[in-house]
Amino acid sequence: MDLQASITTIKGVGPETTKKFEKLGVFTVYDLLTFWPRRYDDYSEILPILKIEPGAVTVKGTVESIKTKRVRRGMHITEAVIRDESSAVRVVWFNQPYREKYFKPGVEYYFSGLYDYSFNRYVLQSPSVEEAKDFTKNTARIVPIYAQTKGLDSKEIRRALAEITGLFKQLPETLPQDIIESNDLITYAEAAQQLHWPESHEALETAKLRIGFEEVFSYILAGQLNKKQIESEIALKIEFDEKLAKSYTKLLPFELTPDQKKAAWEMLQDINSETPMNRLLEGDVGSGKTVVAAFGAYIAAKQGIQTAVMAPTELLARQHAKTLADLLEPAGVTIALLTSAVKGKAKEEVKKQLAIGTIDLVIGTHALLQESVNFHRLGLIVIDEQHRFGVKQRQKLVDKAHKIPHILSMTATPIPRSLALTVYGELDISIIASKPKNRLPIETVIWSPNSRAQLYQIIDDEIKLGHQVFVVCPLIEDSENSEAKSVKKEVERLKAGEFKLRRMDILHGKMKDEEKAEVMSRFASGEIDILVSTTVIEVGIDIPNASVMLIEGADQFGLAQLHQLRGRVGRGQHQGYCYLIPSTSQKPSKRLRAMETTADGFKLAEMDLEIRGPGAIYGSRQHGQLDLKIANITDMNLIKRAKSSALMFIESGKKLSDYTVLQKQVQKSLSLTYLN
Repeated sequence: MDLQASITTIKGVGPETTKKFEKLGVFTVYDLLTFWPRRYDDYSEILPILKIEPGAVTVKGTVESIKTKRVRRGMHITEAVIRDESSAVRVVWFNQPYREKYFKPGVEYYFSGLYDYSFNRYVLQSPSVEEAKDFTKNTARIVPIYAQTKGLDSKEIRRALAEITGLFKQLPETLPQDIIESNDLITYAEAAQQLHWPESHEALETAKLRIGFEEVFSYILAGQLNKKQIESEIALKIEFDEKLAKSYTKLLPFELTPDQKKAAWEMLQDINSETPMNRLLEGDVGSGKTVVAAFGAYIAAKQGIQTAVMAPTELLARQHAKTLADLLEPAGVTIALLTSAVKGKAKEEVKKQLAIGTIDLVIGTHALLQESVNFHRLGLIVIDEQHRFGVKQRQKLVDKAHKIPHILSMTATPIPRSLALTVYGELDISIIASKPKNRLPIETVIWSPNSRAQLYQIIDDEIKLGHQVFVVCPLIEDSENSEAKSVKKEVERLKAGEFKLRRMDILHGKMKDEEKAEVMSRFASGEIDILVSTTVIEVGIDIPNASVMLIEGADQFGLAQLHQLRGRVGRGQHQGYCYLIPSTSQKPSKRLRAMETTADGFKLAEMDLEIRGPGAIYGSRQHGQLDLKIANITDMNLIKRAKSSALMFIESGKKLSDYTVLQKQVQKSLSLTYLN
């Protein structure tokens, strides 16, 4: 049997089991050997029965007595007494009547399972059982638990793996020998075997380090190779001009914060070069990233170079267009909006002027990517909330420039440093940590779902002062599978009750762009008191008059997302309030309480990353791309070592094609980056 043989060649894997394995992405022997466990149950410590305590335990003993009885609705309960030299314990299995004939008299077995209180006494519940011998699969060891599918559980996967354990030594090495040695790593084959059949906690940690290192190394190597490629390209140089820079700052109705000045200077230095800029501008909600981006667009426009700003939604694109027009049009910069809502003659006129170069700055959505959209001299691209666009979409916009354009990516989602180093290693990063002057901190309060009446009175008092309110719900419509509140039902409830005299409307992602824009326009002009919405308002919506954010089912959102939503209020001169209502009246989690005490988006993002993983920060689509199965993304030491090794690999002149598995991983990792 070789590594590329079908799993059907494994003893005991028939046609039906094969279909189930294929659902898990396991087609070959190699796939199964590298199908890593998701977690582990520790049954490695074998205790005398006399010393066991409630929890996961393993004991070794003989079966003293066993009987099966049939109870209601055809259920069978098998009860046994097992004994060792120290004492005896009762065991119970549900619907496993075969257990009665399973045991041989006088033979010792391992029993691994949960020792817990049941049927008015402590019993060992449905333990796994194996004859006491040197190699066990399910008992008396650290037991791997895998991703499962219906009809194929971890026990079946372990059984199939036990048939091919001798093939681990055939697994080829995936990393260069000097990198293995300099990082004191074990071989790939050893690591794979220990991940599936760990001999000890120490051996398991050593194996995790080896495979985790490789996962992070491949991402960082992809980023560094990208960086090298970008640096070899030629961009349009956007000359730095001190007079122009001073004239821009005079346009502003406020003084730039120190962080904004630093970020702007880093950007202006980058674009004053024929090496394409590839910079990520991170800034908490309301920190003024758009003002920095506008600086670059202004300098470019004064030199006849066009800028394109791409936003993920119609709402955000319109908001940017208004902000940038108010700021730059008085200084002679021509600005246009191009979204799916711009139609007919207006759309054709924008496209015509972009092609001849009479538009300096265009703000748009995916509409900018259409083949019929052409630029005269595109030199700067600003991508807002860049992680919401796929690499092919970003590439389409890049391809519209005659030379590789300078790229400024912006995000209001603070990216923890470990994640930034791993996923965005090829990017230069600027951070705006400070908030604009005179911005009051938002008061955040967790509010019990049982005390809504008092809260609604507080909110109504805000409306009486002329302020507006966001109510965010997890769902658009009620769902049989969830008790979470929905936008449509909540509007009906609020209209029929406490807020029947208030003007209300809804907003959600399934509405047409034109409908969303119309609702937001009415909300912005003060025609709506309460806007009940999904998280479609999470990023970029700027309503200075909105002072209250009420989030229903707050425990169902990530901290980074809650922080984004909170940032939608308190953007004007009024005090902002954020009320978090959990799904139940139980004691709020430590995670949710952090929202009350922490206004720092970076701290919250770090916490989210540790507790919930990258998906909480980026959403499931992006998390799906970040395919780290073993590596701990918060392990800065691992990331630093992997980065150092990736740079060493590039400097050594080694060919990636000589390491086929690594090459495949790196090519997959490139899908997260900007310029391929």
